[in-house]
Amino acid sequence: MAKNAPGKHWRKGISLAEIFRMFPDDKAAERWIVKVRWQDGLYCPRCGSVNVQNPTTHPTMPYRCRDCRKFFSPKTGTPMESSNLGYQVWAIAIYLMTTGLKGAASMKLHRDLNITQKSAWHLAMRIRESWERSQPPFDGEVEADESYFGGKERNKHWKNRQHAGRGSVGKAGVVAVKDRKSGRVQAAVLEPGGGGQLRRFVLDSTTEGTMVYTDEAQAYRRLPQHQSCSHSIGKWVDGKAHTNGLESFWSLMKRGYHGTYHKMSHKHLDRYVGEFQGRHNNRPLDTEDQMIEMIRVMEGRRLRYRDLIADNGLKSGARPRRKCDSEL
Repeated sequence: MAKNAPGKHWRKGISLAEIFRMFPDDKAAERWIVKVRWQDGLYCPRCGSVNVQNPTTHPTMPYRCRDCRKFFSPKTGTPMESSNLGYQVWAIAIYLMTTGLKGAASMKLHRDLNITQKSAWHLAMRIRESWERSQPPFDGEVEADESYFGGKERNKHWKNRQHAGRGSVGKAGVVAVKDRKSGRVQAAVLEPGGGGQLRRFVLDSTTEGTMVYTDEAQAYRRLPQHQSCSHSIGKWVDGKAHTNGLESFWSLMKRGYHGTYHKMSHKHLDRYVGEFQGRHNNRPLDTEDQMIEMIRVMEGRRLRYRDLIADNGLKSGARPRRKCDSEL
């Protein structure tokens, strides 16, 4: 790729034509997933035994553990488990979710992958569940900031309005910390609880003595190492104190909110935050390496549809109400 290209020109991308040559059918996609997941040798995902029989007579489970006597496939023990979707669909969906900087709507996946919208929504949610969330605390200079997601009060029905004014009323808060040295981001959804939550998140995401740069919000003032700039008077940079790195993260996430998903319910907001965080942190990698990283962190994770739509607040006998993004 030309070195004068915009963006991170050193990354090796994969075109849409190349991805179909990589995965022309389910068999090719299955071989790639097996190679990535068990690069150090095949083992049972349930007991860890390497005493594995292959092939077997099972129609969908090509492997059998001779120790725990269980059949398994490359999907077992991952969010792909119990999915009737083919390996090609999974591989291409991972590619689309990885390369789409503003996300991929379930309606778009439904059309591109030739599956139902319900299957596409569940597929996208399981892929979001796979992005790595945990990471060690940052130890360099960091930026901390919060943003709010939700509809404007004046656009809501008058019965649902919480306040006639502006600001964060009726919206869900998200806090993030960005390491200036590595460019990595750690983000989480805020629950009602005041500024103490912001401070706890920043302290948990950084090591002792880390310098934190924020805006003038009072919640950050009790941080031990802290400098701020006053956005309220139009001062966006004060020496090293600014949050411009996080502003670009919020900008991309809000473009995904308004332009791709149109709505992120509070119930599922944490998964969307994990999607944008994981995609941001993996952007320096080549496209195939991003896909490989996603397959590797799928190990031990699962998201069943009934758990995804479960509503513990339902009355007895009531049908569950589906809460999802609009994704038109």
